[in-house]
Amino acid sequence: MAGSAAFFDLDKTIIARSSTLAFSRPLFRAGLLNRRALLKAGIAQTYYQMFGADHSQLERMRAELSQLTKGWDKAEIERLVAETVAEVVEPLVFAEALSIIEQHQKADRQVVVISSSPIEIVEPLCHHLGLDNVIATRPEIDESGRFTGNIEFHAYGPGKAEAMREMAMREAISLPDSFAYSDSVTDLPMLEAVGHPVAVNPDKELRAIAHEREWEILEFEKPVALRIPRPSPVVSGAAVAAGAATVAAVWAIKHRRRTDR
Repeated sequence: MAGSAAFFDLDKTIIARSSTLAFSRPLFRAGLLNRRALLKAGIAQTYYQMFGADHSQLERMRAELSQLTKGWDKAEIERLVAETVAEVVEPLVFAEALSIIEQHQKADRQVVVISSSPIEIVEPLCHHLGLDNVIATRPEIDESGRFTGNIEFHAYGPGKAEAMREMAMREAISLPDSFAYSDSVTDLPMLEAVGHPVAVNPDKELRAIAHEREWEILEFEKPVALRIPRPSPVVSGAAVAAGAATVAAVWAIKHRRRTDR
């Protein structure tokens, strides 16, 4: 009997920012980015936060990033991300996303994060959140373990949907019984591949499509730290409660992962 899954986009769906751009400061501190690149990343992040990014913008960002990383050592990037993931990601996680992920896990659905960001960033980030099933962009690596500047697999647009179909065949997942969550119209093929598409903080184009097709629309508004914030005169009770709920959700996700092994 086929099971079901819940496929989650990462950026602006589980976390509040672009996962790739979020690591620009640690990369700068490690000497891999210069000040000009850091400033450019900051501007791109601000624009992405306010307006999202369309297909041409995302493609341009991907091409620039690929060339920028040419010659970087894969193992070094993986170590850097693993060492800084808590610092970078914990304040960005949507409490609502973790709550929904936990609900899917309780329903015995596989939870899969599918992101156009590089696997070297997505995998340790998701592992930190207790999520092991990851589909992400795979940069090409040469024989010495360095990035060539080319892309082996781009988890973007139709590529996401194709990867989902391949996984469904491999692991006996019923896509009509599965869910998908994303904020961007560029993920329309991913949303159309399942029986239960959900638009999360959707951009203008996706919101219009979701309304037209009567898809569920969710608004995630609580990017909170995974550590419970200490009460202070400027921290509201709602913020403390949101932080506690997020901690509980992460603990439940990680605990379920251990007990399922």
